[in-house]
Amino acid sequence: MSDYGTILESGAIRFERFLPGPIERVWAYLTESDKRGKWLATGAAQPRVGGSVELHFRHADLSPHKEEIPEKYRQHECGARFTAEVTRCEPPRLLSHTWADGSEVTFELMPQGEGVLLVLTHRRLTPTIMMSVAGGWHTHLGILVDHLHGRTPKPFWSTHARLETEYEGRIAAA
Repeated sequence: MSDYGTILESGAIRFERFLPGPIERVWAYLTESDKRGKWLATGAAQPRVGGSVELHFRHADLSPHKEEIPEKYRQHECGARFTAEVTRCEPPRLLSHTWADGSEVTFELMPQGEGVLLVLTHRRLTPTIMMSVAGGWHTHLGILVDHLHGRTPKPFWSTHARLETEYEGRIAAA
């Protein structure tokens, strides 16, 4: 399984990660603010259709490795936030919610032995943000994998910048 996202169609990308289980543990990292905040964003969640998910991003806090924020993302130096709406919820296997730009993220969890396959699909992305979103999810998922394995995560910004550049080439070639 490749760590790189797969372009499914115009405006849609899919990632797969094999994570240590059990499934309830991984579900908690999607729905509980303190756990989600270790790899993505903090904020209260109402895991039910029509419920809300608050997302408060503090990318610089996701790793103990401190680094300068790239100029391109300087407006997010103090964080970014938005509230999403849950569109599908089947605990502990499926969670979908909107994103600030009107796109939709779906997390699917499938037990496999003692592990869990996480499939993340982000749909309805505009071409202008696809590379940043792809690099962002790849980076965030790497941090999640590190946390679930008890490892120190890599720094967010330099990892994201490298991956965003790589996805530029991958998406242009698709």
